[in-house]
Amino acid sequence: MTSKTSTANKKIDFTKKKQFTQDQKNKIIEKLITARVGLLLRHPFFGNMATRMKLIDASDWCSTLATDGRNFYYSNDFVSELTPKQCEFGFAHEVLHNVFEHMFRRNGRIPELSNIAADYAVNQILKDEKIGEVPSFINIFQNDKYRGKSYEEIYADLYEKADKIDISSLGELLDEHLDGEGDGESSDQDGGDKEGKGRPKLTAEEKKQIRDEIKEAMVSAAQASGAGKIPEGIKRLINEFTEPKMDWRQVLRMNIQSIIKSNFSFSRPNRKSQHCGAILPGMMNEETIDVAIGIDMSGSISNTQARDFISEVKGIMDEYTDFAINLWCFDTDVYNHNKFTGDNSDDILYYECMGGGGTDFDANWRFMKDHDIQPKKFIMFTDGYPFGSWGDEEYCDTLFVIHGNDSIIAPFGQTIHYK
Repeated sequence: MTSKTSTANKKIDFTKKKQFTQDQKNKIIEKLITARVGLLLRHPFFGNMATRMKLIDASDWCSTLATDGRNFYYSNDFVSELTPKQCEFGFAHEVLHNVFEHMFRRNGRIPELSNIAADYAVNQILKDEKIGEVPSFINIFQNDKYRGKSYEEIYADLYEKADKIDISSLGELLDEHLDGEGDGESSDQDGGDKEGKGRPKLTAEEKKQIRDEIKEAMVSAAQASGAGKIPEGIKRLINEFTEPKMDWRQVLRMNIQSIIKSNFSFSRPNRKSQHCGAILPGMMNEETIDVAIGIDMSGSISNTQARDFISEVKGIMDEYTDFAINLWCFDTDVYNHNKFTGDNSDDILYYECMGGGGTDFDANWRFMKDHDIQPKKFIMFTDGYPFGSWGDEEYCDTLFVIHGNDSIIAPFGQTIHYK
């Protein structure tokens, strides 16, 4: 086994396959098992997640490491150059790709750039959590500016610079991010091609099953580890799929209804008090509802979805006698601002959505401040991918209705997910 010291300053070509005896292969498996035990002792959440993955020698097609969400594929050439602590890093790296479902979130993005964005996302967490040891002969993608950023946000940032990035010069990637569209045999219940022959191919049903397995494993690993030993981003994910779900329409209705303030008035006496000869004030609802709505039309929200959202708002408003809705669309600027009240509420159904450029959430707050609009609640319908700030947390109460990615949580206000 090559030591860390001897590999510290050399670049290794893992595409040149070496021949390993069975005894050498057994020692490589032993090293991987030792690394998983180390993770269990030092980082139990990652250790529990790593233990659920089946070890598969995929040296014939994998030059480093890979995962399909269920299995841990490895190259003998690659692992033979690692120390157990470096293997811990490798396991934790694959665990995070599984946790964040990077293999299922590519959605037509450039594969190489997508892999780099996913590595930036997971390596930042591994650095912050001080997990394992980075193999020094590997090009690691890590930058503190991506701390707390999602894979999609990082990809968008990298894509802007894509013409300046020579992907071929970036060296060995740590792993392969498998999306199940491989060239091997379809997997069985144990997952993957048992002999590691060819990249695993998964059916749509198998992908769904793997995603469900990962979620169950995350809950079990979190319970076994204790809340204090789980990164915050993973805690938020677990809370998302363990807390009771409410339909976005119901939450939207509750948010609008919460604006109504109740007060007491003698013009509406309390009937329950009359039997004792006293006249007490009754409850009177203040039915003026003042909301502003911004619809993100930067590209990922379709006109059909926007109309669905607007129709739901119209249905809620029909329940009240007095309301004011400031409605606009935005991308990097605000478009087609209209104000709707009880007098012209039907016109909202004919509202024309406009936009289609980049995404600047701050454009909404600039517009509200410039036009002296300070609603009781600002509601944004968006895909959740701003290029920059999410907005002014202090200006008004904000509700984000996010379409497309249930893992995105706004840094302030309330978040619900459109389905």
